[in-house]
Amino acid sequence: MTIIRRACCHGSVHFNHDNRTGPELSAALVNAGDDCDLEELLRDHAIRRPALDARSAAALRAWARRLRPVFTASSAEERCVVLNALLDDAAGRIHLTTHDGLSPHLHLVADEEDVVARVRAVMAGGLAVLTAWTGGTRLGACERARCGTVFVDTSRGGRRRYCTARCGNADAVARHRAAARR
Repeated sequence: MTIIRRACCHGSVHFNHDNRTGPELSAALVNAGDDCDLEELLRDHAIRRPALDARSAAALRAWARRLRPVFTASSAEERCVVLNALLDDAAGRIHLTTHDGLSPHLHLVADEEDVVARVRAVMAGGLAVLTAWTGGTRLGACERARCGTVFVDTSRGGRRRYCTARCGNADAVARHRAAARR
């Protein structure tokens, strides 16, 4: 087994298409409402051949429920347990591919698999690699009460606590008002 160490330069993680797609798609799927057009969501995250029938869409929504604990885990160990279960269910054997004229790169399932299998592998593998590279510190859920939106922290310092600045500001105002009432 190969251990992937943090890929850092001067304390920051280099995010690019290869290590962002799986985690960012995972966050988007977890945050997607029931009325979200999943095919559009997949296209927005560069998933090829994203056609879904009702059964495939239901399978991805069920997968999203399994992904949430990756973002809300209270420790790296807990996150690893959840990710290992996802990898067990999503990853086949590693395939080297050159689809669409791209240079050789790795897929966790064969490129010929259906969209659900490919997307699950992209998400589980991407989350696992990001967790290994960052020590499990770049995935989170908004700390504002009643929000629950999950995110991938691509900030330079890696200390993000809220899904957006708006949630952070609203939480600060709420804390200030609560303190003033006391």
